[in-house]
Amino acid sequence: MHSTLIGLGLTSPVLAAPMAGGGSTPALVVAAAKAGGLGFVAAGYQSPAALAGQIGQVRASGVPFGVNVFAPNPVPVDRRRYREYADLLRADADRYGVDVSGVEPIEDDDHWADKIDLLLADPVPVVSFTFGLPAARVVTALRAAGTLVVQTVTSAGEARAAAGLGVDLLVVQACAAGGHSGTFTPDRIPPEIPLPRLLGEVGAAVDLPLIAAGGIATPTAVGTALAAGADAVSVGTVLLRSDESGASAPHRDALADTRRRTVVTRAFTGRPARGLRNEFTDRHSAQAPAGYPALHHLTSPIRKAAVAAGDPERVNLWAGTGYHNAAAEPAARILTGLTRRL
Repeated sequence: MHSTLIGLGLTSPVLAAPMAGGGSTPALVVAAAKAGGLGFVAAGYQSPAALAGQIGQVRASGVPFGVNVFAPNPVPVDRRRYREYADLLRADADRYGVDVSGVEPIEDDDHWADKIDLLLADPVPVVSFTFGLPAARVVTALRAAGTLVVQTVTSAGEARAAAGLGVDLLVVQACAAGGHSGTFTPDRIPPEIPLPRLLGEVGAAVDLPLIAAGGIATPTAVGTALAAGADAVSVGTVLLRSDESGASAPHRDALADTRRRTVVTRAFTGRPARGLRNEFTDRHSAQAPAGYPALHHLTSPIRKAAVAAGDPERVNLWAGTGYHNAAAEPAARILTGLTRRL
Protein backbone atom coordinates (compact mmCIF):
# COMPACT_ATOMS: atom_id res chain seq x y z
CA MET A 1 0.00 0.00 0.00
CA HIS A 2 1.35 3.44 -0.91
CA SER A 3 2.82 5.65 1.82
CA THR A 4 0.19 8.29 1.08
CA LEU A 5 -2.53 5.89 2.22
CA ILE A 6 -0.51 4.54 5.13
CA GLY A 7 -0.08 8.13 6.27
CA LEU A 8 -3.82 8.30 6.82
CA GLY A 9 -3.56 5.45 9.28
CA LEU A 10 -4.91 2.80 6.91
CA THR A 11 -3.95 -0.81 7.52
CA SER A 12 -6.15 -2.36 4.81
CA PRO A 13 -6.03 -1.71 1.05
CA VAL A 14 -9.81 -2.18 0.74
CA LEU A 15 -11.75 1.10 0.76
CA ALA A 16 -15.50 1.73 0.72
CA ALA A 17 -16.60 3.63 -2.38
CA PRO A 18 -18.94 6.60 -2.11
CA MET A 19 -22.49 5.77 -3.19
CA ALA A 20 -24.60 8.89 -3.60
CA GLY A 21 -28.35 8.85 -3.31
CA GLY A 22 -28.55 6.92 -0.05
CA GLY A 23 -26.23 3.92 -0.30
CA SER A 24 -23.47 5.57 1.70
CA THR A 25 -24.18 6.47 5.33
CA PRO A 26 -22.03 7.84 8.14
CA ALA A 27 -22.23 4.40 9.77
CA LEU A 28 -20.82 2.77 6.62
CA VAL A 29 -17.97 5.31 6.45
CA VAL A 30 -17.07 4.64 10.09
CA ALA A 31 -17.29 0.86 9.60
CA ALA A 32 -14.85 1.06 6.68
CA ALA A 33 -12.34 2.96 8.76
CA LYS A 34 -12.66 0.59 11.70
CA ALA A 35 -11.94 -2.29 9.30
CA GLY A 36 -8.63 -0.58 8.54
CA GLY A 37 -9.65 1.13 5.31
CA LEU A 38 -11.32 4.39 4.38
CA GLY A 39 -14.89 5.38 3.64
CA PHE A 40 -16.31 8.40 1.83
CA VAL A 41 -19.23 10.61 2.68
CA ALA A 42 -21.13 10.96 -0.60
CA ALA A 43 -21.86 14.64 -1.18
CA GLY A 44 -23.81 14.02 -4.39
CA TYR A 45 -27.48 15.08 -4.27
CA GLN A 46 -27.12 16.36 -0.70
CA SER A 47 -27.69 19.95 0.36
CA PRO A 48 -24.64 21.65 1.88
CA ALA A 49 -26.36 21.58 5.27
CA ALA A 50 -27.06 17.85 5.05
CA LEU A 51 -23.50 17.23 3.93
CA ALA A 52 -22.13 19.20 6.87
CA GLY A 53 -24.29 17.12 9.19
CA GLN A 54 -22.95 13.84 7.82
CA ILE A 55 -19.35 15.09 7.98
CA GLY A 56 -19.95 16.05 11.60
CA GLN A 57 -21.27 12.60 12.44
CA VAL A 58 -18.24 10.88 10.93
CA ARG A 59 -15.74 13.36 12.36
CA ALA A 60 -17.12 12.74 15.86
CA SER A 61 -16.05 9.09 15.56
CA GLY A 62 -12.41 10.11 15.27
CA VAL A 63 -11.66 8.00 12.19
CA PRO A 64 -10.02 9.00 8.91
CA PHE A 65 -12.52 9.58 6.10
CA GLY A 66 -13.09 11.25 2.78
CA VAL A 67 -15.80 13.23 1.03
CA ASN A 68 -16.73 12.59 -2.60
CA VAL A 69 -18.05 15.46 -4.71
CA PHE A 70 -19.62 15.55 -8.17
CA ALA A 71 -17.50 17.96 -10.24
CA PRO A 72 -19.62 19.98 -12.68
CA ASN A 73 -19.53 18.39 -16.12
CA PRO A 74 -23.04 18.98 -17.42
CA VAL A 75 -24.55 17.47 -20.51
CA PRO A 76 -27.23 19.98 -21.53
CA VAL A 77 -30.27 18.14 -22.80
CA ASP A 78 -31.82 18.76 -26.18
CA ARG A 79 -35.17 20.28 -25.23
CA ARG A 80 -37.12 18.55 -27.98
CA ARG A 81 -35.73 15.15 -27.05
CA TYR A 82 -36.34 15.95 -23.38
CA ARG A 83 -40.03 16.61 -24.04
CA GLU A 84 -40.30 13.45 -26.12
CA TYR A 85 -38.73 11.43 -23.33
CA ALA A 86 -41.05 12.95 -20.74
CA ASP A 87 -43.98 11.80 -22.88
CA LEU A 88 -42.55 8.27 -22.98
CA LEU A 89 -42.39 8.25 -19.17
CA ARG A 90 -46.05 9.09 -18.67
CA ALA A 91 -47.20 5.50 -18.14
CA ASP A 92 -44.59 5.01 -15.40
CA ALA A 93 -45.41 8.38 -13.85
CA ASP A 94 -49.18 7.88 -13.99
CA ARG A 95 -48.85 4.62 -12.10
CA TYR A 96 -47.89 6.68 -9.03
CA GLY A 97 -49.77 9.89 -9.71
CA VAL A 98 -46.64 11.75 -10.77
CA ASP A 99 -47.00 14.47 -13.40
CA VAL A 100 -44.00 14.84 -15.72
CA SER A 101 -45.82 16.50 -18.61
CA GLY A 102 -44.94 20.09 -17.81
CA VAL A 103 -41.64 19.65 -16.00
CA GLU A 104 -38.96 21.97 -17.36
CA PRO A 105 -35.34 20.77 -17.52
CA ILE A 106 -33.28 21.52 -14.42
CA GLU A 107 -29.62 22.12 -15.22
CA ASP A 108 -28.10 22.70 -11.77
CA ASP A 109 -24.57 22.04 -10.44
CA ASP A 110 -25.47 20.20 -7.21
CA HIS A 111 -24.45 23.17 -5.00
CA TRP A 112 -20.87 22.90 -6.23
CA ALA A 113 -19.50 26.22 -4.94
CA ASP A 114 -21.15 25.90 -1.53
CA LYS A 115 -19.76 22.38 -1.06
CA ILE A 116 -16.24 23.48 -1.95
CA ASP A 117 -16.55 26.43 0.43
CA LEU A 118 -17.63 24.02 3.17
CA LEU A 119 -14.67 21.71 2.56
CA LEU A 120 -12.24 24.63 2.61
CA ALA A 121 -13.73 26.22 5.73
CA ASP A 122 -13.64 22.97 7.70
CA PRO A 123 -11.09 20.71 5.94
CA VAL A 124 -11.44 16.93 5.87
CA PRO A 125 -8.63 14.38 5.39
CA VAL A 126 -9.52 13.42 1.80
CA VAL A 127 -11.69 14.87 -0.96
CA SER A 128 -12.38 12.93 -4.13
CA PHE A 129 -13.97 14.15 -7.34
CA THR A 130 -15.92 12.30 -9.98
CA PHE A 131 -17.76 13.15 -13.24
CA GLY A 132 -15.17 15.73 -14.25
CA LEU A 133 -12.17 17.78 -13.19
CA PRO A 134 -12.35 20.60 -10.66
CA ALA A 135 -10.57 23.84 -11.47
CA ALA A 136 -6.86 23.86 -10.70
CA ARG A 137 -7.40 26.53 -8.05
CA VAL A 138 -9.77 24.20 -6.20
CA VAL A 139 -7.17 21.43 -6.09
CA THR A 140 -4.50 23.91 -4.97
CA ALA A 141 -6.71 25.34 -2.22
CA LEU A 142 -7.71 21.93 -0.87
CA ARG A 143 -4.13 20.70 -0.77
CA ALA A 144 -3.04 23.92 0.95
CA ALA A 145 -5.69 23.19 3.59
CA GLY A 146 -4.07 19.81 4.25
CA THR A 147 -6.54 17.71 2.28
CA LEU A 148 -5.48 14.86 0.01
CA VAL A 149 -7.14 15.23 -3.37
CA VAL A 150 -8.31 12.17 -5.31
CA GLN A 151 -9.70 12.14 -8.86
CA THR A 152 -11.78 9.43 -10.50
CA VAL A 153 -10.64 8.61 -14.04
CA THR A 154 -11.72 6.08 -16.65
CA SER A 155 -8.88 6.34 -19.17
CA ALA A 156 -5.21 7.16 -19.51
CA GLY A 157 -6.07 10.49 -21.11
CA GLU A 158 -8.25 11.48 -18.15
CA ALA A 159 -5.46 10.37 -15.81
CA ARG A 160 -2.96 12.65 -17.52
CA ALA A 161 -5.36 15.59 -17.27
CA ALA A 162 -5.90 14.91 -13.56
CA ALA A 163 -2.18 14.58 -12.91
CA GLY A 164 -1.69 17.94 -14.54
CA LEU A 165 -3.82 19.52 -11.83
CA GLY A 166 -1.60 18.18 -9.08
CA VAL A 167 -3.97 15.66 -7.51
CA ASP A 168 -2.51 13.18 -5.01
CA LEU A 169 -4.19 9.92 -6.04
CA LEU A 170 -6.37 8.49 -8.77
CA VAL A 171 -9.36 6.17 -8.60
CA VAL A 172 -9.19 4.09 -11.77
CA GLN A 173 -12.79 3.13 -12.49
CA ALA A 174 -13.45 0.33 -14.98
CA CYS A 175 -16.63 -0.37 -16.90
CA ALA A 176 -17.78 -3.11 -14.48
CA ALA A 177 -18.47 -0.52 -11.76
CA GLY A 178 -21.97 -0.05 -10.46
CA GLY A 179 -23.67 3.34 -10.55
CA HIS A 180 -22.52 6.27 -12.64
CA SER A 181 -19.40 6.12 -14.72
CA GLY A 182 -16.95 8.84 -13.80
CA THR A 183 -16.17 9.42 -17.47
CA PHE A 184 -15.34 12.98 -18.52
CA THR A 185 -17.33 12.43 -21.74
CA PRO A 186 -20.75 11.32 -20.45
CA ASP A 187 -22.41 11.92 -23.81
CA ARG A 188 -20.82 8.60 -24.85
CA ILE A 189 -21.00 5.13 -23.31
CA PRO A 190 -17.47 4.31 -22.07
CA PRO A 191 -15.62 1.45 -23.77
CA GLU A 192 -15.53 -1.89 -21.95
CA ILE A 193 -11.89 -2.12 -20.90
CA PRO A 194 -11.12 -4.77 -18.23
CA LEU A 195 -9.80 -3.34 -14.98
CA PRO A 196 -6.30 -4.94 -15.12
CA ARG A 197 -5.72 -3.57 -18.60
CA LEU A 198 -7.00 -0.12 -17.61
CA LEU A 199 -4.71 -0.07 -14.58
CA GLY A 200 -1.78 -0.89 -16.85
CA GLU A 201 -2.66 1.90 -19.28
CA VAL A 202 -3.12 4.47 -16.52
CA GLY A 203 0.00 3.33 -14.67
CA ALA A 204 2.04 3.78 -17.85
CA ALA A 205 0.63 7.28 -18.35
CA VAL A 206 1.10 8.82 -14.89
CA ASP A 207 3.20 8.38 -11.76
CA LEU A 208 0.53 8.52 -9.07
CA PRO A 209 -0.87 6.05 -6.54
CA LEU A 210 -3.83 4.17 -8.03
CA ILE A 211 -7.02 2.95 -6.37
CA ALA A 212 -8.77 0.32 -8.49
CA ALA A 213 -12.55 0.31 -8.80
CA GLY A 214 -15.16 -1.53 -10.82
CA GLY A 215 -16.61 -4.98 -10.25
CA ILE A 216 -14.34 -5.84 -7.32
CA ALA A 217 -16.39 -8.10 -5.05
CA THR A 218 -14.22 -11.10 -4.11
CA PRO A 219 -10.84 -11.70 -2.46
CA THR A 220 -9.55 -12.96 -5.82
CA ALA A 221 -10.61 -9.73 -7.56
CA VAL A 222 -8.86 -7.70 -4.87
CA GLY A 223 -5.64 -9.66 -5.39
CA THR A 224 -5.87 -9.34 -9.17
CA ALA A 225 -6.24 -5.55 -8.99
CA LEU A 226 -3.33 -5.16 -6.60
CA ALA A 227 -1.18 -7.40 -8.79
CA ALA A 228 -2.08 -5.25 -11.81
CA GLY A 229 -0.60 -2.14 -10.22
CA ALA A 230 -3.25 -0.80 -7.82
CA ASP A 231 -2.11 0.44 -4.41
CA ALA A 232 -5.62 -0.10 -3.01
CA VAL A 233 -9.09 -1.03 -4.19
CA SER A 234 -12.48 0.60 -3.77
CA VAL A 235 -15.63 -1.51 -3.41
CA GLY A 236 -19.23 -0.36 -3.47
CA THR A 237 -21.86 -2.77 -4.70
CA VAL A 238 -20.67 -5.56 -2.40
CA LEU A 239 -21.58 -3.27 0.55
CA LEU A 240 -25.09 -2.33 -0.55
CA ARG A 241 -26.76 -5.10 1.45
CA SER A 242 -24.62 -4.53 4.52
CA ASP A 243 -26.15 -3.62 7.87
CA GLU A 244 -24.83 -0.06 7.55
CA SER A 245 -25.99 0.56 3.98
CA GLY A 246 -28.68 3.11 3.25
CA ALA A 247 -29.93 1.25 0.17
CA SER A 248 -33.70 0.95 -0.11
CA ALA A 249 -35.55 -2.30 0.53
CA PRO A 250 -36.38 -2.81 -3.19
CA HIS A 251 -32.71 -2.28 -4.05
CA ARG A 252 -31.50 -4.72 -1.40
CA ASP A 253 -34.03 -7.35 -2.45
CA ALA A 254 -33.12 -7.00 -6.13
CA LEU A 255 -29.43 -7.47 -5.32
CA ALA A 256 -30.33 -10.79 -3.69
CA ASP A 257 -31.95 -11.97 -6.95
CA THR A 258 -29.12 -13.62 -8.85
CA ARG A 259 -31.28 -14.08 -11.95
CA ARG A 260 -30.94 -10.41 -12.85
CA ARG A 261 -28.22 -9.01 -15.08
CA THR A 262 -26.55 -5.62 -15.14
CA VAL A 263 -26.83 -3.11 -17.96
CA VAL A 264 -25.30 0.30 -18.68
CA THR A 265 -28.09 2.81 -19.18
CA ARG A 266 -28.76 6.53 -19.23
CA ALA A 267 -32.52 5.97 -18.82
CA PHE A 268 -32.65 7.24 -15.23
CA THR A 269 -30.28 10.20 -15.26
CA GLY A 270 -29.09 10.96 -18.78
CA ARG A 271 -25.58 9.89 -17.79
CA PRO A 272 -24.15 6.36 -18.30
CA ALA A 273 -24.61 4.19 -15.22
CA ARG A 274 -24.59 0.46 -14.54
CA GLY A 275 -27.51 -1.11 -12.72
CA LEU A 276 -29.67 -4.19 -12.58
CA ARG A 277 -31.88 -4.61 -15.60
CA ASN A 278 -35.59 -4.00 -14.93
CA GLU A 279 -38.73 -2.91 -16.76
CA PHE A 280 -37.62 0.73 -16.80
CA THR A 281 -34.25 0.00 -18.40
CA ASP A 282 -35.83 -2.39 -20.89
CA ARG A 283 -38.40 0.19 -21.98
CA HIS A 284 -36.38 3.37 -21.96
CA SER A 285 -32.66 2.74 -22.40
CA ALA A 286 -32.83 2.98 -26.18
CA GLN A 287 -34.87 6.20 -26.18
CA ALA A 288 -33.22 8.11 -23.32
CA PRO A 289 -31.28 11.14 -24.52
CA ALA A 290 -27.98 12.23 -23.05
CA GLY A 291 -28.77 14.96 -20.57
CA TYR A 292 -27.42 15.23 -17.04
CA PRO A 293 -28.69 16.40 -14.60
CA ALA A 294 -31.95 17.17 -16.43
CA LEU A 295 -33.02 13.51 -16.74
CA HIS A 296 -32.02 12.82 -13.14
CA HIS A 297 -34.45 15.47 -11.95
CA LEU A 298 -37.15 14.37 -14.40
CA THR A 299 -37.19 10.74 -13.25
CA SER A 300 -36.49 11.37 -9.56
CA PRO A 301 -40.19 11.65 -8.48
CA ILE A 302 -41.00 8.39 -10.28
CA ARG A 303 -38.12 6.60 -8.63
CA LYS A 304 -38.98 7.89 -5.17
CA ALA A 305 -42.61 6.82 -5.59
CA ALA A 306 -41.52 3.38 -6.76
CA VAL A 307 -39.28 2.94 -3.72
CA ALA A 308 -42.14 3.92 -1.43
CA ALA A 309 -44.35 1.34 -3.17
CA GLY A 310 -41.69 -1.37 -2.99
CA ASP A 311 -41.53 -1.53 -6.79
CA PRO A 312 -38.06 -2.52 -8.08
CA GLU A 313 -39.06 -2.18 -11.74
CA ARG A 314 -38.98 1.64 -11.78
CA VAL A 315 -35.99 2.22 -9.53
CA ASN A 316 -32.36 2.78 -10.45
CA LEU A 317 -30.91 -0.44 -9.01
CA TRP A 318 -27.28 0.58 -9.29
CA ALA A 319 -25.01 -2.46 -9.23
CA GLY A 320 -21.65 -3.57 -10.53
CA THR A 321 -21.07 -6.85 -12.29
CA GLY A 322 -20.12 -8.61 -9.04
CA TYR A 323 -23.43 -7.76 -7.36
CA HIS A 324 -24.30 -11.38 -6.56
CA ASN A 325 -21.50 -11.35 -3.97
CA ALA A 326 -23.29 -8.68 -1.90
CA ALA A 327 -24.20 -10.15 1.48
CA ALA A 328 -26.55 -9.06 4.26
CA GLU A 329 -24.01 -8.79 7.09
CA PRO A 330 -21.93 -6.14 8.87
CA ALA A 331 -19.78 -4.03 6.57
CA ALA A 332 -16.63 -4.71 8.60
CA ARG A 333 -17.05 -8.45 8.05
CA ILE A 334 -17.46 -7.91 4.31
CA LEU A 335 -14.42 -5.65 4.06
CA THR A 336 -12.11 -7.81 6.15
CA GLY A 337 -13.27 -10.88 4.25
CA LEU A 338 -12.07 -9.30 1.02
CA THR A 339 -8.52 -9.20 2.37
CA ARG A 340 -8.28 -12.82 3.46
CA ARG A 341 -6.05 -13.91 0.56
CA LEU A 342 -3.58 -11.05 0.82
